[in-house]
Amino acid sequence: MKKEYCGLFGIYGHPEAARMTYFGLYALQHRGQESAGIVTWDGEQIREQKGMGLVADVFNERHLGKELKGNIAVGHIRYSTTGASLLRNAQPFLVRFGDWRLAIAHNGNLVNTLELRAELEASGSIFQTTMDSEIFVHLIAKHLNGGTIEDAVIKACQRVKGSYSLLILANDKLIAVRDPHGIRPLCLGRLDDAYVISSETCAFDLIEAEYLRTVEAGEMLVVQGNCLRTFRIGEPKPAKRCIFELVYFARPDSVVFGEVVYSCRKQMGKTLAQEAPVDADYVMPFPDSGVYAAVGYAQQSGLPFEVAMVRNHYVGRTFIQPSQSMRDFSVRVKLNPVRSLIKNKRIIIVEDSIVRGTTIRTRVKKLRELGAREIHMRVSCPPIKFPCFYGIDFSSKGELIAANHAVEDIARYIGLDSLHYLSIGGLLDSVGADREHHKYCLACFDGNYVIPPCAEGGKLCMDEQNALTW
Repeated sequence: MKKEYCGLFGIYGHPEAARMTYFGLYALQHRGQESAGIVTWDGEQIREQKGMGLVADVFNERHLGKELKGNIAVGHIRYSTTGASLLRNAQPFLVRFGDWRLAIAHNGNLVNTLELRAELEASGSIFQTTMDSEIFVHLIAKHLNGGTIEDAVIKACQRVKGSYSLLILANDKLIAVRDPHGIRPLCLGRLDDAYVISSETCAFDLIEAEYLRTVEAGEMLVVQGNCLRTFRIGEPKPAKRCIFELVYFARPDSVVFGEVVYSCRKQMGKTLAQEAPVDADYVMPFPDSGVYAAVGYAQQSGLPFEVAMVRNHYVGRTFIQPSQSMRDFSVRVKLNPVRSLIKNKRIIIVEDSIVRGTTIRTRVKKLRELGAREIHMRVSCPPIKFPCFYGIDFSSKGELIAANHAVEDIARYIGLDSLHYLSIGGLLDSVGADREHHKYCLACFDGNYVIPPCAEGGKLCMDEQNALTW
């Protein structure tokens, strides 16, 4: 079952809320390419527009200028999901309950979905989608009778287990929530008199909003009128931010978890050069994911930085395409070599991660065919050995190459002369974290899950099947 990794954007108190949300989602497009949606509220009516595909394909001037009226808006982009790739699973998820109109957008993944869904269905709830995000809707509705929306949201959050950043449009209120461990990012900004909330700060830059602060782990913000209120959704828990945001997912020009992503990635490359130097002619990335770590490696090692593979920018990220067949197709069209830079050269490739290994193997094979003399790879994160249950698309050990094979075997499979992964300590150093008392989730590297996934008979329910074979 796929996990979802998404982008959220919301704005309160702007006369062109839908248009600002469109731009915000556009800036966050790297977080999802499957579907997009915007819901608005004008004081009387709630309106929505959702569709499959990229932000620019889902919305047009009619939607933004005429149909999506109101000064409050919530937007969502999504990729490979916990449910099927269908329009009904696109978010924000919109419901009408009594006098309430609720729109919910969720980034993350719940680990007790099946248990809660069975309980809710037994009590009469009817689900319209296969998304874990719909759990929030039913739990909120269950607690809304006779209570405030704030209390209902808090009680709903106390029932779920997993990772979530939420944006909820509830009539004339905009509510933002981050899970108690702070696994998924969320930040608060200001545009003139309007409050804005986003998964990343790069969305603020596009609309020229001011970044105020990170939404804290376990915090709920409620915006109504000119008032911003803050609540705690439960007892404080150890912070466990997803370090893969800084390694791969976030845009390099964003501030995530209070860290400048660009600086973190460049430092990862510098630390790699200290851990695993090698004599070579130059350092290169596979654009765009490995670029900033490669810059750091080159600066630290004193070797030239070259772009020996040129990216076609009209092809999406291979990692977040919804099927392996599409990933293979993207490999063939995404990068083209600069042939004169490759023949008889000793090359260091800096990559941000190796998940399955199939994409990189194809690219290295091409470099060999073009006459590269030596190919060394340095990876700016540790080996990914364990599934992620909190919202990243590697949900079984069988599809993780490092979970099943030693580093030397991976190097041989990919076709490398040498391979080195950044150590966990080196990664923590690179993001300015204390090795012993850090606040990051490293479960995909070390298997230490802060929230145990689907316990069954006292053991973690992990998919050990379909291991990679060569």
